[in-house]
Parts: sequence; structure tokens; C-alpha cells
Amino acid sequence: MREMLKMIIVLTALCSFSGGLLAALRNETMEKIENQQLEFVKGPAIRNILKGSANDPIADRFKIKDGETEKSFFVGKFDGKAETVVFESTGKGFGGDIGLMVGVNVADDKIVGVGVTTHSETPGIGSRAQTDPRFAAQFKGLSLTGDFKVKNDGGQVDAISGATVTSKGIAVAVTEAAKTYTSLKPQLAEKLKGFK
Repeated sequence: MREMLKMIIVLTALCSFSGGLLAALRNETMEKIENQQLEFVKGPAIRNILKGSANDPIADRFKIKDGETEKSFFVGKFDGKAETVVFESTGKGFGGDIGLMVGVNVADDKIVGVGVTTHSETPGIGSRAQTDPRFAAQFKGLSLTGDFKVKNDGGQVDAISGATVTSKGIAVAVTEAAKTYTSLKPQLAEKLKGFK
């Protein structure tokens, strides 16, 4: 009995030490991981949407609390005005969640671009949502209000051939972005004043 108690104490001490070490390591690397995600996962979509901006949108960013989560907004300056923001939304595709960056001009509520950041879609079929510029281009200039649907469901989005579920997932992501944008627009406008 004494040996078992000794073993339990040693195992408890080792587990506590290991857990504390892992937590400290996580806290130390959290900022580096976020920067790597911004640079290599989200960054290409953000820079593509805000192509031609006079600033670095990855550096010029801010966060706004949206319910229980905090959303990051990336600012683009065009013609000396900071009126364009890009933020992330998600939708459900065929293979799982699809991460989507949505850019909007706050002055006229129009989409300036969209870009897929993460997905688990079928290579060569659903993955074309990320690689086919024609698919993303159809969102440009649309008002970021209301619901977005594929044309088969009475909407305005041409689905990718063979990837209707992926296309519907992206339409849902844009619809979610519209809801987020509508609820946070007053705060967005206030934050953008600091970038002029």
C-alpha cells in the first residue's frame, strides 16, 4: 500500500510539472503562432484582397469583441482613406469548415474581395474555391447585406462545377460575414478614424 501511495505521489508531481511546462510553453509561443498564421495562412488572402493599399494591412489591424469571441480586422488605405477592412468568416463545406477572408468598403458597404484561407475540400474539385480567381471575383462589388446563396437556390453565386456543397459553404460564410459586419459597423467606423 505504501509503495502504491508513493507511486501516486510521484506520478501526480510529474503530471503537474509536465502540465505547467506545457502551459508555459503555450503562453510563450502563442504570439509567434498567431504571427505565423497571419503571415502564411491568412496573409496571402488579405494581401490579395487589399492589393494596391498604401499600408501594410497585417500591421494595421485591430480587434473588436463580437459576443464571446474577438474578431480581427485588417485595414486597407486607398487614396489616403482608411475605409476598407478585411475580416474572417467561416462556412461548412464538403470536407469541413472553410475559412474565408471578406473585404468590405465601409463607405458603401460593398465587397471588395473574398479569399479562402483554410479548407479540407476535395483536391481539384472543392479546392478550386481557393485557387480559381473567377469564383472569388463574382463577389466583388456586391452589397454586404442580406443572405448569399448559390444560383440553384435562387441566389447570386455561380457554384463551382462539381463542388456545390463547397460553394454553398462559402455563400454561408459570406452571409455570416454580412451579419457580423452589420452588427459591428458603428464600432468599425469609430476604429477606422484612428487610421486616417
